[in-house]
Amino acid sequence: MINRRLSSRQAAERLGVKPATLYAYVSRGLLHPERTGRGSFFDLQEVIELSRTSRRPGGPGQPSARSSRARIPRAAPGEAETIREDPVFVTELTLIADGHLYYRGRDAVELSRSATFEEVAEWLWSGQWPTGPVDWEVPAAVAARAGRALADLDRATGLLERFMVVLVAGSLGDQLRHDLTPSGLAVTSRALLGLLSRSLGGGDREPTTGARISHRLWDALTGGRRAGGGDAERGVDAVEAALVLAADHELAPSTLAARVAASFRADPYAVVLTGLGPARGSSYAGSTGAPTEVEMMLAEATQVGVERAIGERLRRSGGVPHGFGMPLYPGGDPRGAELLSRLEGIGDPARLELVQRIVQLGAERHFPEPNFDLGLGALSFCADMGPGAGQVIFTLGKIAGWLAHAMEEYAAPTRFRSRADYVGVRPGPTAAS
Repeated sequence: MINRRLSSRQAAERLGVKPATLYAYVSRGLLHPERTGRGSFFDLQEVIELSRTSRRPGGPGQPSARSSRARIPRAAPGEAETIREDPVFVTELTLIADGHLYYRGRDAVELSRSATFEEVAEWLWSGQWPTGPVDWEVPAAVAARAGRALADLDRATGLLERFMVVLVAGSLGDQLRHDLTPSGLAVTSRALLGLLSRSLGGGDREPTTGARISHRLWDALTGGRRAGGGDAERGVDAVEAALVLAADHELAPSTLAARVAASFRADPYAVVLTGLGPARGSSYAGSTGAPTEVEMMLAEATQVGVERAIGERLRRSGGVPHGFGMPLYPGGDPRGAELLSRLEGIGDPARLELVQRIVQLGAERHFPEPNFDLGLGALSFCADMGPGAGQVIFTLGKIAGWLAHAMEEYAAPTRFRSRADYVGVRPGPTAAS
């Protein structure tokens, strides 16, 4: 659980000010300390909000007039809870800094090389590494409900649509889904991810390559084959890495949606359903659909050539094709580089050569560095998984992160009620009858 109380020294360090300035903020009503026998303690979210507003125009330590008016003092014991209009979601999960991605202080790329997806999920959820076997089984009632719903689906049903059906049906079989205690959430989260990984096909048999989620995904997305004669174990390892690297990326739009749902105590199934809304959107800025666009570009390149496939996208979009560039990593997305480095030996070598040619062309044209979308789309393409596979891997990985964010919200909800700026017709005086 996040420690939401800061000592005076910790609050001053976060704000980058001297203790005297800190108490000047208190005297002006910008901070509201809790005074105890051990000294004064400050609300972490309030300190973060002040830190953020103090960086706006007006000089360090001088919050804007708008932000000062919007800030509402914290409720005293026994009073109604404060509802914020401009919330900051406080997290201990993910940091993006200096070209790296960190999960609870651990480099995510390094974790993708040394830990399983299940281990990283447990790390995100609890801050503890599992010391022994953990039960990721799906309760029989949940599996039965989901199985009946899946049996009624058309074969053409999209992979993410299958997730949605399974979530709704499975939740109806989970009578304990509203257990929001840490231990209860861990059980539900494991079952939920296990259920989704089985919903893609082959759920009635053990995978040929192993029992982890990465094994189940490989079998489901490749049909259990060797993907063009490639090494299945290399493929499984690459899927494992992709799941780990997809697990969280701070407050991406889908994560924000899931976190908002959790802040109002939606159960874990509903939280994941909420996250799937932006994830299924057609805008790549908020969805997980960009890997599918990369898959389509790579498939087209096999028919018309790399230059024409890239050229068509440049013509249609007027900008760099999907798969290149990530503003949070000006020097290059480390997740994309990691996945691209894992493609050797997976599937038909000719497909890897095509991917490498596209990367080379991007470098020649001074495109931004390849990003995670290109890595995922290339993995799906090289393994001949079929359209949408990269999106499924991305989404299943992110669900572990959505659940981690939900756990933080359940423990310490961010209460807020956003306001709108009305720009419509103003009401006029009522006409006399």
